[in-house]
Amino acid sequence: MIRLRRPRSLVHLLRQCLAGLLAAAALVLALRPEPAPPAVAGAGVAVVAAAADLPAGTQLSAGDLAVVRLPSAPGGAATEPGELVGRTLAGAVRAGEPVTDVRLVGSGLTSLLPTGTVAAPIRTADAAVSALPRTGDRVDVLATTEGDPRARVLAAGALVLQAAPPPDDPAAGLLLVAVDAETAAELAAAATTATLTLSLPPP
Repeated sequence: MIRLRRPRSLVHLLRQCLAGLLAAAALVLALRPEPAPPAVAGAGVAVVAAAADLPAGTQLSAGDLAVVRLPSAPGGAATEPGELVGRTLAGAVRAGEPVTDVRLVGSGLTSLLPTGTVAAPIRTADAAVSALPRTGDRVDVLATTEGDPRARVLAAGALVLQAAPPPDDPAAGLLLVAVDAETAAELAAAATTATLTLSLPPP
């Protein structure tokens, strides 16, 4: 003889479903990763940066500068805009870029000079070529004159003190290199009579 089980009450069934849902919710909460702690307001180091794209030769005013916070301060960075107001940029600076001492006309750039060298500005005929080397690279500076089938090497392995801005910048094509005083004079003379370009020697 087969006995049929009496169905449980609807209330009991609902209780079982609710208990299952609560257990599943507790499991989801237990497995959820801990949220990251909220960022502390004002965290980081305050440094002075350019408030907009600024070309080389800009005499800095308070409106050109803004204070930003970075995880760490780059070398030579200022912490108050007043430290930079009135100073002149030796190279172009992008918006948001910290304005460090090597970006300014003054001792910042010359502090990078090797012994026995001077800083010489070079403007090449092709701004895209000048934008290739970065600060700290070595370049050969070559000059070509009309009617001369070969280029002359005016400076070999010159240290780049200040990289040239990108081609769309007003100061495009201009970079600063470290050479001896005699070579600097030759470069200055060649700039008026010849076309200058660069080559990048192997490291």
